[in-house]
Amino acid sequence: MSAGAAALTVAAGLGVRAVAGGDGTKYAGDALYTVLIYALVVLIAPRVGPLVAAGTALAFSWAVEFAQLTHVPAELSARSTAARLVLGSTFNAPDLFWYGVGAAGAGCVHAWAARRRTAG
Repeated sequence: MSAGAAALTVAAGLGVRAVAGGDGTKYAGDALYTVLIYALVVLIAPRVGPLVAAGTALAFSWAVEFAQLTHVPAELSARSTAARLVLGSTFNAPDLFWYGVGAAGAGCVHAWAARRRTAG
């Protein structure tokens, strides 16, 4: 299920970019980035709870964003499209908020699904 969620998240991110533009698209991409990290955390550790998965995804996303305060992500991004997609290049403080939105949203969906699984 986590692999499907990861694939769906990538598709949603590409879809948003294909049909929209501007700040809304950028911030949706930020939230979806963290949702993807969340799905990968759950894929790697299937028994992880929503709070730990959300915290891990958020911490990773924030670490990548703060790394952009150095020159390393920009240099790697200039050489590789994959690095640009994973690391970005320029620090943007509002991104930190949107990563939180993604982590919270993914955590809520995960908690809801877990409750349904145990109730049904």
